[in-house]
Amino acid sequence: MIKINLDLMLLKRNMTVTELAKEVGITQANISILKTGKAKAIRFSTLEKICQVLKCQPGDILEYVPL
Repeated sequence: MIKINLDLMLLKRNMTVTELAKEVGITQANISILKTGKAKAIRFSTLEKICQVLKCQPGDILEYVPL
């Protein structure tokens, strides 16, 4: 299972979903879908923008958790 740690990164960067969505250029709804782990996929370009805005690595956001 892939766990999304976007909440943690937003807290660490003191940033809201609204701010992240605006900076990345996607809707708040799509950020929320990612945050809740309900996303089935993420484009590399979107992941790259999120990492750029949050100044982090993909591994800071995505975590593999064995079932």
